[in-house]
Amino acid sequence: MAVAGKPVGFVRMPMAAGLALALLMVPVGGALAEPKPTIAQAKKKLDKLNDQADQLVEKYNQASEKWKKARKKYRGLNAALTTQTAKVAGLRKDLVTMAVTSYQGGSVGWQNLVGQANPNLVLSGLATADQISASRAQTLNAFDEANKELRDNRDKAKEALAEADQTRDELADEKTRVEKMIKAQTKVLRELGTYRTGDPNSSGIQYNGPASGNARAALSFAYAQIGKPYRYGGTGPDGWDCSGLVQASWRSGGVSLPRTTWEQWSWGASRKVSLSELQPGDLLFSQGLGHVGLYAGNGKIVHAPQTGDVVKEVPLSAYGGRLVGAVRP
Repeated sequence: MAVAGKPVGFVRMPMAAGLALALLMVPVGGALAEPKPTIAQAKKKLDKLNDQADQLVEKYNQASEKWKKARKKYRGLNAALTTQTAKVAGLRKDLVTMAVTSYQGGSVGWQNLVGQANPNLVLSGLATADQISASRAQTLNAFDEANKELRDNRDKAKEALAEADQTRDELADEKTRVEKMIKAQTKVLRELGTYRTGDPNSSGIQYNGPASGNARAALSFAYAQIGKPYRYGGTGPDGWDCSGLVQASWRSGGVSLPRTTWEQWSWGASRKVSLSELQPGDLLFSQGLGHVGLYAGNGKIVHAPQTGDVVKEVPLSAYGGRLVGAVRP
């Protein structure tokens, strides 16, 4: 029988039954699964993560270099402090010996010279008294100066230690941020099926480009690293980050570069060249100065890209207009 206002066949369902049916239609877990991102979306997310990671890794490298310098400074001051402590101890011993000798033997003074019949002996005694007095004064002054230097060195060492402790904490904070970012990068790369572990023992390939001299030595080194994994903070020999690879490559070419991309860019302030006049071996920097590679000639770049990838040669066009400048060592 049709219910007024309702089509034939419609049966009113009790509310409790309706709720039960609705619940049965919801997947286990109580919520609908989020749709898997498309390849294009994943790649876009990865590009964003890579840009962020470049900056974080270089901040980590900067903190690492700061920590190493602070630690070296403290160790040097601490060694000086140890040497100065030994010097003060030696002078203190000399003072004690001098005091004991003066007490036991009596000081050479006017009372010792009275009654001498020989004028020459009197003059000799006066000279000896002056010499002993001058020697004592010199020893006391040396002791005072050494103690002052000891206090100064101790204060400087304490300051250096505090600085090293602070930079160690900064380094730990940056490391935590980088590792969180790497975890996110790795997740996306595995979703895309493009994660590459690399071979830490890779012998690379031979460089056959047009470079010569120091630049050829630098590029030959860089190409010998091809296939090795990207590793944040990596300075070789089994893994590299971008600035670590560039620094080591040019070191083999006889040029000492700073460690981080920002420092390398600053170091090259008077060595910048136009992107239209690139030569093999030039350092190429991307926007934000978070990444650097080496121009290899013939429109090629060799670099250590990012997490989940390996040292490799890529066309200049791979940077997609993101290059901001070049430096020629």
